[in-house]
Amino acid sequence: MTLAITSLQVRLSACRGVLVDSNVLLDVATNDPTWSDWSGRALAESAEHATLFINPIIYAEVSIGYTTIEALDAALPTTLYQREPLPWEAGFLAGKCFLLYRRRGGLRNSPLPDFYIGAHAAIGHLALLTRDAARYRSYFPTIEIFAPTKRRM
Repeated sequence: MTLAITSLQVRLSACRGVLVDSNVLLDVATNDPTWSDWSGRALAESAEHATLFINPIIYAEVSIGYTTIEALDAALPTTLYQREPLPWEAGFLAGKCFLLYRRRGGLRNSPLPDFYIGAHAAIGHLALLTRDAARYRSYFPTIEIFAPTKRRM
């Protein structure tokens, strides 16, 4: 079996855990035909070596796939996913990175929540498990990003 994340333990050395992006959680929950295998393996590997975190934005994004809060909480048990509030400092950093994005010609309809997730990882000394690494790498170069090594078609 091929590992989803290369050098995971070494890459986690400066991180206090892994913030799990909603796209990874939704891949597994919906059994996405393209991404569920990679996301499931990456999630399992991360859980084996680190504490997994989610924040209110990730919780809200994942909630779209569930009809009740009880079903959502069963899918994101607190025994597996530590819930962490968003730091105020992350709000400031998210705003500054979003402003830079807009000044570089970024579309206004691009979601500010992605910048908040990246800022939370940066401020909270968390690695980020995501499929959408490009923007996070551009605007949050200090965070450790766990993402697929190549894009699937």
